[in-house]
Amino acid sequence: MKIAITGLANSGKTTIFNALTGMDLETTIYATVVPEPRLGVVKVPDARIDKLSEIFKPKKTNYATVEYMDYIGLTKGDMEQNRKVFDLIKDVEAVVHVIRGFEDEQVIHPLGGVNPKRDAETVELEMIFGDLELVDKRLDRMEQGMKRGKKPDEAEKKLLLKCKEILEGERPLRDVEFTEEEQRGMSHLQFMSIKPLVVVVNAGEKDMNSEETAATVALLQSLFTGKRVRVLSLCGKIEMELVQLPSDEAAAFLDDLGIKEPALNKLIHVSYDLLGMISFLTTGEDEVRAWTIRKGMNAQKAAGKIHSDIERGFIRAEVVSFDDFIALGSMSAARDRGLLRLEGKTYEVKDGDIINFRFNV
Repeated sequence: MKIAITGLANSGKTTIFNALTGMDLETTIYATVVPEPRLGVVKVPDARIDKLSEIFKPKKTNYATVEYMDYIGLTKGDMEQNRKVFDLIKDVEAVVHVIRGFEDEQVIHPLGGVNPKRDAETVELEMIFGDLELVDKRLDRMEQGMKRGKKPDEAEKKLLLKCKEILEGERPLRDVEFTEEEQRGMSHLQFMSIKPLVVVVNAGEKDMNSEETAATVALLQSLFTGKRVRVLSLCGKIEMELVQLPSDEAAAFLDDLGIKEPALNKLIHVSYDLLGMISFLTTGEDEVRAWTIRKGMNAQKAAGKIHSDIERGFIRAEVVSFDDFIALGSMSAARDRGLLRLEGKTYEVKDGDIINFRFNV
């Protein structure tokens, strides 16, 4: 699962990327230009995996992961520059839009001053205009093809015209319900404004838990009303400092701030949930592992996440929920109580299911 971090220059994108990944990329007080996006893989915090590892003491423990991408910021009105950004992040599954909420005279704001609502609307419009440009070019190619005697794909043309009308109304495509057929028809177009969105207010240290920040989050929630958007706040600077500390010192720092867990854990979980992802778990002496799948996936397809041979030779899945396993203390107890079940290939895997697949190839 790949997610792009974007926003205007000097909003704190790279600071948050560093905090997420534990990397130490340079952060500057001016807009920067880098030749390639930076990638970092982040473990999805999961107390269930921690607990199972304590019990089974495996040789390896593997968490679910999210890959985040950091690149240059978007620029208001500069479609040529923004197209470079869109082209490099067009294959991501979601976007984290970092909005500056901190005041710092040394860090220049590209639009002259801190204004979260304006910044949010600016980036949203740049994505919409980018998609509209893509639609217009596609329709123009169809028109040119017709002049040469090439018959256009009428279904695609109809879909493009629908998207054009939405985008010209300055609405993002993610706010519109498309049919499954329409979604398949537009998948190759890689629109930006259709991607699920996490809006992150990057607050200053003094404003992290302030009424002003809470009001900003509420304002942005009223601005982004679609089902495929989440809004939250954090302080990128503090989070970046936290990730550089030893775990015991980080825990003490959080206690001093009155915080139960790093806000970035919440960002990771929100990203995971936004995309409709869940984890099933596998256990044993060799490995305890979380496997990422789409919500609603059946047992046979889930088996294929481990290996294609298991999917092809699927016989049955031995399933027990994490909560039932912990409550009873062992697989044998779960079996005796009838909570370790044998499920067929059409069983819908649930979040937290502990599964052992039986197969024969």
